[in-house]
Amino acid sequence: MNTSMNTPAMNPITEDDIADFLLNTPDFFGRHAELLSAVLLTSPHGNRAVSLQERQAEMLREKIKTLEHRVMDMIRHGNENMIIADRLQRWARSLFLATAPQELPAIMVEGLRTEFMVPQVAIKVWGVADAFCGEPFALGVSSDVKSLASSLMAPYCGANAGFEAVGWLPDPAAVASVALIALRLDAAPQAFGMMVLASPDSQRFHAGMGTDFLERMAEMGSAALSRLR
Repeated sequence: MNTSMNTPAMNPITEDDIADFLLNTPDFFGRHAELLSAVLLTSPHGNRAVSLQERQAEMLREKIKTLEHRVMDMIRHGNENMIIADRLQRWARSLFLATAPQELPAIMVEGLRTEFMVPQVAIKVWGVADAFCGEPFALGVSSDVKSLASSLMAPYCGANAGFEAVGWLPDPAAVASVALIALRLDAAPQAFGMMVLASPDSQRFHAGMGTDFLERMAEMGSAALSRLR
């Protein structure tokens, strides 16, 4: 007498078994096409029952809608980057056209305010030539600020944590977020200046933002201001 317990009653077919069978038998619905219209599924858009074909069509529409949103996001980001690139080009052009080196910091500040709509901007440069030592942009820089600038290998973007350099701005009390950008030539370990961009909006400059354009700005600004040294 066979006492094996492996009977259908003791080992019922599971959903995984059915799924494996359908995956491994691709011609099943070809032989039983009538099931495609007979199988009913619950629609995600309500509790009504829909056919398998209709459910598949709904899934495709959802995927298409998701892809459309992604494409629109890509187009929007591309347009925004193009606008920023155009502004950066106009800003750089104004630096190239400057004839007097001592005018460069003021031109840079004005361009950042107007082209990039930054509410408050300040620039300081140190280690300048003797002819420029008495200029406002070369005064009022402590050794602590110089050390901070040299430690910034990438722009700092985030909350105003009471940075001394914020005091260079016209209205330090109105600053909620700030970008501190060191000015240096190439990969020089020591910075020779710093740009401070500030906003009353706490999210204008934040830790998660991209800094590619700020880095390009630092490179262009550093090259232009090197004429002061």
